[in-house]
Amino acid sequence: MSEKTLEAVNQPKRSSPRVEAYKAFWKRLRKNKAAVVGGFFILLFIVVSIVGPWLTTYDPTEVVVLNKLQPPSAEHWFGTDNFGRDIFTRIIHGMSLTLQVGFLSVGMGGSIGVVLGIVSGYYGGKIDTIIMRVMDVLLAFPGILLALAIVSVLGGSLTNVIIAVSIFSVPAFARIVRGSTLTVRKLEYIDAVRALGASDFRIIFKHILPNVMSPIIVQATLRIATAVLTASGLSFLGLGAQPPAPEWGAMLNDGRTYMTTAPHIILFPGIMIVLVVLAFNIFGDGLRDALDPKMNR
Repeated sequence: MSEKTLEAVNQPKRSSPRVEAYKAFWKRLRKNKAAVVGGFFILLFIVVSIVGPWLTTYDPTEVVVLNKLQPPSAEHWFGTDNFGRDIFTRIIHGMSLTLQVGFLSVGMGGSIGVVLGIVSGYYGGKIDTIIMRVMDVLLAFPGILLALAIVSVLGGSLTNVIIAVSIFSVPAFARIVRGSTLTVRKLEYIDAVRALGASDFRIIFKHILPNVMSPIIVQATLRIATAVLTASGLSFLGLGAQPPAPEWGAMLNDGRTYMTTAPHIILFPGIMIVLVVLAFNIFGDGLRDALDPKMNR
């Protein structure tokens, strides 16, 4: 066996650039302790939303008048509300509703916004002008007011809240993706791929979209926190999930009459909203730093 062959055999195999990029990303993410904590809580919330309802012993909607307004105890960890329902059970069941609103609304709004942003940035011209002016109109309204107007027209329900939050999430994704697309489309390899005869569809979804995923992921994570907060606010106003659904914003609305006599009714749902929003915000900030190597130089 020749020396060159021996060197080739003994030489360690190199990972692909994509694998190396993933390893570098995880290394930077692990260094951000706050992001790790936020990610841990997000995973915990997801697991609890799936497994929790099967482990609770009380019915989240059953009215037990004799048990109403009981303080936290060994029997009822978070106490009971004005209808005698176990608050801990309702919070566990409400977690799946909260995460459902966050993930579905951002998924729907993000998908539409990404497509509009890439098309606007790639083609430019009149298409870009029309799409961006529509986005400007949507951005002219504060998010909560736009969602409030949409739900007021469609009617109060959890489905309509998801639709409303999806609509006001579109402009943020569209603008971010458009800006990234304008940068990527000017690169030489895009011209080379186009010269080889690749279609616009292939260029957009095979070569441009993968290169603009970093800001999309970060924006989606941060947007989930906004979606949860908006959905809770709409439910608090009576325009979101309808009774007796154990949605946290609706629980705050039910308990505001008893703020002085039984503050535990609003304390625990409020704490859970804060924890979920904080976890997604912290994790989103960590993702932004980890996906942008310039932040670590």
